[in-house]
Amino acid sequence: MRYPQGGGLTAERQQFREELRLKAAERFARGETSSVIAKDLRVSVRSVQRWRQMWDEGGPRALRSQGPASLPRLSEKQFAQLEAELANGPAAHGWEDQRWTLSRVKTVIGRRFHLTYTIQGVRKLLVRNGWSCQVPARRAIERDDESVAGWIKEVWPCAEDSRR
Repeated sequence: MRYPQGGGLTAERQQFREELRLKAAERFARGETSSVIAKDLRVSVRSVQRWRQMWDEGGPRALRSQGPASLPRLSEKQFAQLEAELANGPAAHGWEDQRWTLSRVKTVIGRRFHLTYTIQGVRKLLVRNGWSCQVPARRAIERDDESVAGWIKEVWPCAEDSRR
């Protein structure tokens, strides 16, 4: 998968792709055709054509990896601090109920680290670090599980039969 957990290529995969491009550059210098290079390197002809154009414009240096598309805005240390803030609960940050929403996490990040994230960016940040979206089960405090189980066994079958 190219984007595991929304994170882009791994460092190993980036290096592998760079090595492919540099192998193609050596073959460009020898005058080989794009289709032959693509077949041998097991990539698309269009990719080889793009690499050749970059090579024509800037030489082998143009085919080197430019690193990750973007660096994480929160460091590992800052994310650990964010997790500690989230563990304190929403009430510690001024909200009345005990539910974390993406917009609330975004607000905490803004207040604590002076960074602005989009709602989608907050979701990606949390998922990338092992968090998941969960909806709490809403059950009445007065609920009696034994009487519910009895109703399901005794009353519900009669109600199902009467519909037929």
